[in-house]
Formats: sequence, C-alpha cells, structure tokens
Amino acid sequence: MAKIDRGTCELCRRNDVELTVHHLIPKEMGGTFQPTALLCRPCHKQIHAIYENQELAIRLYTIELLKEDEKIGAFLKWIKKQPSSKLVHTKKPNNRKRK
Repeated sequence: MAKIDRGTCELCRRNDVELTVHHLIPKEMGGTFQPTALLCRPCHKQIHAIYENQELAIRLYTIELLKEDEKIGAFLKWIKKQPSSKLVHTKKPNNRKRK
C-alpha cells in the first residue's frame, strides 16, 4: 500500500486522512497501469479483507460500484462517523479466513 499524503478518501469521504493508492483492478489481475483511487488506510484494508482480487477486477472496479455493494455498506456507514485519527482494526469475514 503506497502512502501518499493527507486528503479526502474517495470511498468514505472522510477529510484529513492519510491516503493510500488503491488499484481499482488489482495489479495481479492486470491493473498495474489501470485507474487508481486514493483511499484511507481503513477503507483500503477493509476492501482487501472482504473481497478477493478476482471479484474486485470483475465486479467492483470503480468507486461507485464499491459504494453500492452491500458487503462494504455497513463498514462505510460506521467509518464515516469515526475521527480521522482513530486506528481501525480490520477483520476478515469468516468465509475469507484461512483454515
């Protein structure tokens, strides 16, 4: 996760957060030179905790598509209320945990 600077997260829209570069199509799926989005670290980590790269590449390759997906909806509703200084721990859903 490449750290950029501080600004507004394109997903949760919180201001004055540390931003990272999110490849909308994962690099391993051919997205190295494709569009990116600037996301706060909690949103970026949550995306990769919930979704597999294949799903991101095929179905969730824009910020708008991510915002509309129900799996991340509850997280976005919660994170929007959190101060930018709050440290957030990400947990993978049970169906994504390695056994």
